[in-house]
Amino acid sequence: MIISGKTKVYGILGDPVQHSQSPVMQNAAFTALGIDAVYVPFHVLPEGLEEAVAGLKALQVQGVNVTVPHKEKVCAFVDRLDEEAALIGAVNTIVREGNAFVGYNTDGLGLVHSLKADLNVDVYQKNVMVLGAGGAARSAIVALAQQGVKRLTIANRTVDRAQQLVERYQGSFPGVDFLVSSLTCDALANVVSEADLIVNSTSLGLSGESFNVIPWHVVRKQSAFYDMIYSAQGTPLVQAARERGHNSCDGLGMLIAQGEAAFRLWTGKDPGHAMTRALR
Repeated sequence: MIISGKTKVYGILGDPVQHSQSPVMQNAAFTALGIDAVYVPFHVLPEGLEEAVAGLKALQVQGVNVTVPHKEKVCAFVDRLDEEAALIGAVNTIVREGNAFVGYNTDGLGLVHSLKADLNVDVYQKNVMVLGAGGAARSAIVALAQQGVKRLTIANRTVDRAQQLVERYQGSFPGVDFLVSSLTCDALANVVSEADLIVNSTSLGLSGESFNVIPWHVVRKQSAFYDMIYSAQGTPLVQAARERGHNSCDGLGMLIAQGEAAFRLWTGKDPGHAMTRALR
């Protein structure tokens, strides 16, 4: 890679961001396609998000991904939102279009692709539980509802926040039966036994901490688990699920699929299998 005055700059905003594999796969795609560009991580604290976005815009950065905890708040700092991002209320990809920063969300597309390709799960008319109610949860909820789930339970430590998401989306998806639950072992014991798929959208386990809120004694053997975070060693949730014989996987496939979608938005080109080869 040769950096010059013509090299276009892309990146990722997050806190933390040092664990991200996005620079590995995006730079591999730029190299494979012979594109004069570089992708770098930007560690941005929550209180500096607005200034960071303005700075990137002034510096002619061409586009960035957005990860936790900025996906929701960054919506206020772009010039406009794509229709899907507006519905979700969260952004994971920013694209420079002329002098404007436009917010998109490719997370839902990545999740649906990975559920089918990596977990062999079709959610149509299934009962699904989403753990969490942040920006990642919003993309998962919209994507799952668009795929025609029968029931969608949102479990969050703050039940009011989960209820707000139900109120936000039930009008757009009247065919989906929305429920809410507290994200505690006792509360989940009342609802998790009916779930065909449990999706973790929280950052719990990102640093290797134990995932201890699942009441495993009431989970059906056929229930599948998907963790939207990823780890080379397997996330604590995935490890625990596999030990108990459940079909499960982490978010590596989602990471690749959403990254490929972002790359196409930025460049208009398909990265082929460059990102998959770089990470797998």
